[in-house]
Amino acid sequence: MIKRLSLLLMLMIFGVINAQKTSILVFSKTAGFRHKSIEPGKKAIENMAKEKGWKVTFSEDSDLFNAKDLSAFDVLFFLNTTGDILNDEQQEAMKSFLTKGKGFVGTHAATDTEMEWEWYVNLLGASFASHPKQQKATLHINKSHGHKAVAHLNDSEEFFDEWYNFKNPVAQHVNVLATLDESTYTGKQMGITHPITWYHNYDGARVFYTGLGHTSESYSDERLLKQLEEGIKWASGQEQATVLSNKWTPLLKGDPSQNWDVFIGVPHKTVKGLPNVDPNSNGIKGEPLGLNNDPKNVFNFIEDKKGNNTVHITGEVYGALSSKQEYENYHLKLQVKWGEQKWEPRLGDLRDSGLLYHCVGPYRQFWNVWMRSQELQIQEGDIGDYYALGGATADVPVKLTSVGGKEVKLYDLNGDFKSGNTKKATDNEKKNGKWNTVELITYNGTSLHIVNGKVMMSLYNSREKTADGFVPLTRGKIQIQSEAAEVYYRNIKIKSIDKIPSKYKKYLK
Repeated sequence: MIKRLSLLLMLMIFGVINAQKTSILVFSKTAGFRHKSIEPGKKAIENMAKEKGWKVTFSEDSDLFNAKDLSAFDVLFFLNTTGDILNDEQQEAMKSFLTKGKGFVGTHAATDTEMEWEWYVNLLGASFASHPKQQKATLHINKSHGHKAVAHLNDSEEFFDEWYNFKNPVAQHVNVLATLDESTYTGKQMGITHPITWYHNYDGARVFYTGLGHTSESYSDERLLKQLEEGIKWASGQEQATVLSNKWTPLLKGDPSQNWDVFIGVPHKTVKGLPNVDPNSNGIKGEPLGLNNDPKNVFNFIEDKKGNNTVHITGEVYGALSSKQEYENYHLKLQVKWGEQKWEPRLGDLRDSGLLYHCVGPYRQFWNVWMRSQELQIQEGDIGDYYALGGATADVPVKLTSVGGKEVKLYDLNGDFKSGNTKKATDNEKKNGKWNTVELITYNGTSLHIVNGKVMMSLYNSREKTADGFVPLTRGKIQIQSEAAEVYYRNIKIKSIDKIPSKYKKYLK
């Protein structure tokens, strides 16, 4: 009965969310070159909004960038903005708004905006450098991500536009949807790979960008309009990229950067070989090394002859191997074993890592390094335990027991529901140095933690705490922790599910 009520509550909440109109702030302020295409672009978005039932606000007033005014919107759309258009307080308001899970869409000159603001440049994934004359060029379309923004396009498409070269290679953390074929136009500078359209999740924000949109005529091109429509729908959370099938997808085959990013936290004071390490650092407080900045090679990929990788995590600095994609309703399977090395500040503690799922929000939400998430604990003797990080929680059937004079929630399928951290009741791990098989099955807020074929616990009503109360938490990235212990992962694979497999029915309450 409790499970049914929880599911009904989640469906009611989703229904309310879906019934609300998507609200979009289209911002077109310029402090540099002003594109003549801004007005046709606004007209095209206005027509699109009327057709889709969206609420759209057009503005060039930077004073709107405050917590109260921005809270009225779901998506922030930079339509050919240029230059330095926000002061420090307005930048912080925008950052705070987006990291709460809001959406950002940018066209063309959005990458020619706020180029001295590092967070914004990382949000966009690129920064404008130069462009040749306007001309035709061929775009190669990548449909492997299952994103609807390019589903309507052919594998190759010819467009007339102004093609941007970027200051640096487009950031590794983006998912590329279209690349320019530099052999089809003059003035290229980016080399073999020249991304021009992409999407990604950055620091809690959902980001869609296309380099198209310089000319007024481009906003009459149905191909671009459909791309923007689907980009807005994805950024607002109305649509998801279909990245999974019901067949196993390996996540460690080939180039790891296609599926994974790395986020490195704050070096402990004992870490050697890095500049400017705080001599008082506890490994939590301070400035993280950040996204895809791993100078100590905490995460290493060891490739075999078949192109399969094993992840070697040294553990020297707290960090996360973070999936580029968000996932929902899936079966994840992997193998893990411990190495020998341990590091401060956990030299005297059990070897620890962790499989984090439904990861949302900023990278620094928990201990200045991990996202808000549910955790399938991976620690010596404790693989399969449940921990809630950074404002997440779930309901687990438990019995209360005393361990060392402290009351502990111990998993018991026939017990009463309690929320929060829970210990498994039995152990099914192998000796250190042996590979353990860990599985996570999660569907509509219900999860199973499985170790070497044995269900350790079942969790229900996954949710997160927000300013407006608890809301369902059923989708997000996957993170694998570096937590001061050497550990290896291999054979990570995932597939979509449309229900909890019937073989596990007896483990559901």
